[in-house]
Amino acid sequence: MHYNLIVVGTGFASSFFLKKFLEKSNANVRVLVLERGEFIPHQKRLQEARSRPLGKVSYVSGGNGGSTFKNNNPEKSWIFDPSFGGSSNCWTGCTPRFMPNDFELKTKYNVGEDWPLKYSDIESYYGETEEIMSISGPDKTPYPMSKKYPQPAHELSTVDKLLQREYDELYISQPTARSSISNKRNKCCTSAICHLCPVEAKFTIENGFKSSIYSDPRVEVIYQAQVIQLDTQNNVIRAVQYRNDNQDKKATADLFALGANAIFNAHILLNSGDTNIHTGRNLSEQVGYYGYFDLKDFQNVGGSSIITANGFMLYDGAHRSDRAACIVESHNDVFIRYEQGKWRNIAKFKFVFEDIPQAGNKVEKSPDPLIPQVTYVAHSDYVAKGYDYLKNNINKIFGALPIENVYLDDKYQPSEAHILGTTRMSKDASTGVIDPNLIHHQYRNLAVLGGSSFPTITPSNPTLTLAALSLRAADKLV
Repeated sequence: MHYNLIVVGTGFASSFFLKKFLEKSNANVRVLVLERGEFIPHQKRLQEARSRPLGKVSYVSGGNGGSTFKNNNPEKSWIFDPSFGGSSNCWTGCTPRFMPNDFELKTKYNVGEDWPLKYSDIESYYGETEEIMSISGPDKTPYPMSKKYPQPAHELSTVDKLLQREYDELYISQPTARSSISNKRNKCCTSAICHLCPVEAKFTIENGFKSSIYSDPRVEVIYQAQVIQLDTQNNVIRAVQYRNDNQDKKATADLFALGANAIFNAHILLNSGDTNIHTGRNLSEQVGYYGYFDLKDFQNVGGSSIITANGFMLYDGAHRSDRAACIVESHNDVFIRYEQGKWRNIAKFKFVFEDIPQAGNKVEKSPDPLIPQVTYVAHSDYVAKGYDYLKNNINKIFGALPIENVYLDDKYQPSEAHILGTTRMSKDASTGVIDPNLIHHQYRNLAVLGGSSFPTITPSNPTLTLAALSLRAADKLV
């Protein structure tokens, strides 16, 4: 059958694109959605989780690929959920915006690449995305906002309050898709089981879109349909080839949208004959380290969510010419200090650094058209310089706290669960794969969505931004 639009994937990027597309289309439009996984209702996930070891996440890729991709560096994990709703099922719900200078790294600091659009180009879409997700956030932020967050900010912990007095709008209650009040969803229960929220306080594609866009009579969804490649003719995408029920099938359309993650977006394009030298290169994500602070005669209590605050004091500024920006996360999950009478005299932070994408970190084809191979050599020295500065200045940066001892990770976390790069946007095909509206430079009826479009990797969580970019792409396209 022929469709007006074929969408690959049902994660954030695909779903927000589809939402805007349907809003702007007539009643006769026909859309096919191909989802490589199955639909696993939230209640079923909860039931199965009860039989698993504490902390074990159901259905999520273990990081080293398993049967989904070949990982040439097992020490580097890539985490995602290959089922309906994608990583919305296992994300924590952190939604800070990018800073305006994140889009102009080359111009401002002579590192990385400039994005072919600016903060002002997506600011209104940030607001629209925050409204859809019903984001909780503060009134004062380090980035400009044309309207307030839909829900009030989560409560800060006692440690956060000291740091906010020190840094003002550079230390804020974390903007998050975990509800602070009972509104569209239940209020966050602060159980710290965000990968599978037991009370549905966190926005997911299931609780946000399953009964609306995916129940729209104009939309047909085929589950367990893994896309292999796109058929092209005269630089136009004519059809999509996919495997379903152990059979190879094909569907045609006028318009196509790739919304798989950065590994599979690139792999599908490579299978399809895309010869752009940037396709598959610059696979990236942020680099994170944990730190624990013993506090003298001070209890760290309170806070109404798993991550109570974001610190921007190490984020933007002239230092980015030399060392990576960092966003600070104040964690509020289960941890104690192992000394009698001092159990809560401790603070836990995560320090998440941006990276400069490296061409040697890449996605390539393998002999099996369904299984890409992933090579990750290393992150850049830019990250190491940022981390060295943190280590050497940690007591000064957190001088507002009554610190006794600081313990910082010696090794970065194997994954931040953000798969980025590989089809980066640019002004032209010589420097990237897609244009500012996420349309492929060569195949003009193909939108390539999601974190694979990012030219640089900022410290902030990418989900809000990639969802806003999808809204914008559909708005410009239709």
